[in-house]
Parts: sequence; C-alpha cells; structure tokens
Amino acid sequence: MSLLVVGLSHRSAPVSVLERAALGADAQIKLVQDTVAAEPATEAAVLATCNRIELYADVDKFHAGVAELSTLLAQHSGVGLDELTPYLYVHYEDRAVHHLFSVACGLDSMVVGEGQILGQIKDSLAKAQELHSAGRLMNDLFQQGLRVGKRAHSETGIDRAGQSLVTFGLEQLAAGGDVQSWAKGKKALVIGAGSMSSLAAATLARAGVTEIVVANRTPDRAERLAQILNEGDDTHVTARAVPMDSVPGELTRADIAVSCTGATGLVLTAEVIAAAIEGRTGAPVAEIDADLPATPKPLPATSLGTDENCPLDLTAAQSGFSVMGEAAVAGMAAAELEQHAAWVDNGTVDIRETGRRTAETLEAAVEAEAELIGALARAAARVGRIPERRRPEPVAGFVRPAPALFLLDLAMPRDIDAAVHRLAGVRLVDIESLAEASADAPMAADVDQVRRIVSDEVAAFGAAQRAAHITPTVVALRTMAADVVAGEIARLDGRLPDLDEHQRGEIRQAVHRVVDKLLHAPTVRVKQLAAEPGGAGYADALRTLFDLDPETVAAVSRAVDSTDKKDRPA
Repeated sequence: MSLLVVGLSHRSAPVSVLERAALGADAQIKLVQDTVAAEPATEAAVLATCNRIELYADVDKFHAGVAELSTLLAQHSGVGLDELTPYLYVHYEDRAVHHLFSVACGLDSMVVGEGQILGQIKDSLAKAQELHSAGRLMNDLFQQGLRVGKRAHSETGIDRAGQSLVTFGLEQLAAGGDVQSWAKGKKALVIGAGSMSSLAAATLARAGVTEIVVANRTPDRAERLAQILNEGDDTHVTARAVPMDSVPGELTRADIAVSCTGATGLVLTAEVIAAAIEGRTGAPVAEIDADLPATPKPLPATSLGTDENCPLDLTAAQSGFSVMGEAAVAGMAAAELEQHAAWVDNGTVDIRETGRRTAETLEAAVEAEAELIGALARAAARVGRIPERRRPEPVAGFVRPAPALFLLDLAMPRDIDAAVHRLAGVRLVDIESLAEASADAPMAADVDQVRRIVSDEVAAFGAAQRAAHITPTVVALRTMAADVVAGEIARLDGRLPDLDEHQRGEIRQAVHRVVDKLLHAPTVRVKQLAAEPGGAGYADALRTLFDLDPETVAAVSRAVDSTDKKDRPA
C-alpha cells in the first residue's frame, strides 16, 4: 500500500473555486467513509481548512487511486470533475509525506509560518480515528507531521515570519499600520464562536478594543466565549453575547466586524452592510463605481454572441460585457482561449440584428476582440490561467472614502457578500484579499532552515516506514526458526530418553545459539537495506529464500497493527 494525496489549495485554485468546493463537517465525514469503502483505499483522512481541501489515502494502485479520489472530491464538493481537475494537485509516496510535513510547518500556508494549521491537522487525525479510517499509515503520518511542525516552530524563527490569518487580516484592515493603535478604543462584533472566531476575539481584546459582542447560532457557545473574554487577566474588554438576529442592529454600533461561521450561504449581504452604514452616518451609501472617473466601456456584444457554435458558456457571461471580451474568458485555460479566438476571428456578422451599427464597426469590434483574446491566450500559456476579476482596478487620482466600518471575513465559503467591496465607507478583507496580500509578503530567512528540517524528517519517516514493512517478515522468519528448533529438540528427546534435565538444557541452549547467530547478521542487514530507498523488495526476497508462508507474514502484520492501535492514544 502507498500514500496518496489529492487536493486543491489557494496555491492551485482561485478563491472562487475553493469557496464552491468547501466541505461542511457532514460532507467531510461522508467523504472519508466513501473513500475507505472504495476499492483502491484502505485508510483515509481529510484535511479541510479555509484555504485547502486535501484527501489523504493509503492505496494499492496509483492511477486507480488518483481517479477514485478525484471523483470523490468532485462528488462531495459539488464541483464538476471536469471543472475541478485543472486545479487539483497529486502527491505520492515520499512527495505526499513531504507535502504534509510542509503544511504542518506552515510553509504551504497563505501566511507562511502560521501555527493554526497544527490544530487543524490534529482535528483531522482525531476525526479519522473516530471514524476508524486511520490505520498504521495515517496515524504515523499525521502524528509525525504534528511533531515536525512543533519542531519547526521551536527550533527556528519561523514564528517571526508567520502569523495567524486573524493577525494578518487585522493588519490588512489597519492598512499596514500598527494594529494596537488602530484597534484601541474601537467596538468589535464577532460572528461565530469556533476556534477562528475565538482567536479573533482574543486578538482584538489584546489589541485594546473596548467592547466585543459575540453572535452565534448556538447561544451557549457565544455566552461561553463572552465569559472567557470577561475573565481574561491580560485584557480590559467588556464582552457580551447576542442572538444572530441582533447582528444587523449591532453592526450600526460596531467599528470592526469579524465573521467566521460554517454557514453555507451569506451571513452578511451588501444590503445589510449598506443599511448599517446608513444607520451610523444617516446618509445613503454610495457604490464606489458611481464615484469613479469615467473608464473605457467594454466592447459591446455582437450577433456572434448568439452563435450556437461558440465555445463559451454564454449563459454564464456577465450582463453588460461582451461575450467575447475579457470578462467572459476570465479563468479559461490557454487552449480554450485559442479556440475561442479562432471562433471570433472566423465568425460572420448578421447585419439584420445590428440596428444602427454598420458592418464596418462590427467587423472592427470583432478584430479587436480577436486580438485581445489572442493576447490573453498567450498570457495564459505563460502563467497558467487568466485570473478571475472580481473588483474594478484602482483608478489613478481616485481616493476611496475613509471607512466607517471594517469587516474581516475568514470563512470559506465566504460569510460576507463580495459586493461589499464596492460600498463607500467600508473596508472588507476576505480570504481572496488575504491571498493577494500574502503573495507579496516577504519570506523569512528561517524558512530555509525549516525546509531542511522537513527534508530530514521525510527521509527519516520513509526509512522508518520501510523498516516497519519488513518487520513482519523478520518476525515470521524467527518464528519459523523457533518452530524448527522446537521440533528437533522434541525429536532428540524421543531418541535419547536417558538424558537428564541439565543435559537437555545445555543442548537446547546450544541449538538456539546456533540458530540466533546464523539469523542475526541477515536480519539486521535486511532491516538496514529495507530502510533505504527502493528497499521494499528485500522483504519479498526474504520470503522467497526461506519459503515463508505469505499468510503467516500477513497474520504477524495484523497482530502488530492490533497492538499498535491499542497503544495509541484516542
């Protein structure tokens, strides 16, 4: 059996795809259960965070395993396999181990070095153990990953490079300024009472906010978090809990709102936020677009947009944009862009549907769009995919109004409507904003040291796993030798009945010493060889040379696994 991981993260997929593929708690459980029920897999675990979804499994066939795990991810995420596949990554054997250890150390996090991932890995292992989907490999892998992550944080300065998403998000809200100076004296609303929301509340309390209001669908959890905040010795914050239906009213009082729930739909719509700002200022909220200087309009749609042979899904095109322009092709791969550019370039124009526009104008528009899409295709060939554009680009000379309300959305899928970005008087930082900001964040010098730790630990883990793989074979060999010795001693007792007990003991010890000396060097050496890369074949060679019964070896392996499970903490 071999370790395989199939997943997607902020490094491989746009946030819009991660958001749609996000798995709720029930979906994660069902995914694990269906994975171990599938033919290629015997063990499984899911690691799902706000910026990654990864399925780990112990499989007996690589290609079948990749196909099965990819299909299951698509089924349970609700994103079609064809759409999901371009964003998936696959790691196998040592590369899969290297990936998890890197994740555990925070090297693959949106904010490099953040330590929250260790708790998420621990939760993932606990869930797999609860579902009985974690056997020897998953337990060893995730437990060692936790140890490697702790080692990286204790032996290096990676903590100086990294911070939690909460801290990083608050820094973005403060526009790069000092968070404590920015937060001091403000009032905060925290929506949700899970681990991320609790961390946000504690961080805000330490930063100097004067009041924190906690809203949660389960009132008891909100009350408990508020009580913890009130009893904190290192803060002077007043905290209270409110029901979820009080959130709109509390928004009119709050300066900062942090939301991180497990809701599948929006918790705060643009209309609710606009109403809150109007309640604070007494004036209607304008959209940023209305205040922007005039910008070039997109090319208008032509009759080509209704052609049934168009390779685009025209029903998904945004209203007001050309179905052949940049907005329509955002997110497409290079091959699709080239196909679409060829369609535009070779298209025909139906003059009867153009109204007052002339054929020359339409043909010029078609040529311009073909050139644009061709350029996008060349760019996509270099960088992968054209990014999806959610917000308008900044316009030179335009100054955004000072925010009256600061919003931090740490949920996946998002809690706060992305349209809030367009509202004047609001600053929204969400997972997508954090991904963009973290791409420019400097890497700490300690990252190289952490990478060396990961490489060393991957090698040690691989050696230990390979050595463990041959242990049942060695045990079976020694068991067979012991049976041979016992049989020969019994035969000797029958042929020499006059021997006294002392003589029999001396003979037994002599035979055992001979067998032990003959087996010592081969068994020690075969364990050393098996621990090296490519050493898995030595177990097969040992079974063949000594004619060991495969079922006997398998029985030893099952007995070892059973003992390990009893010794492992729940």
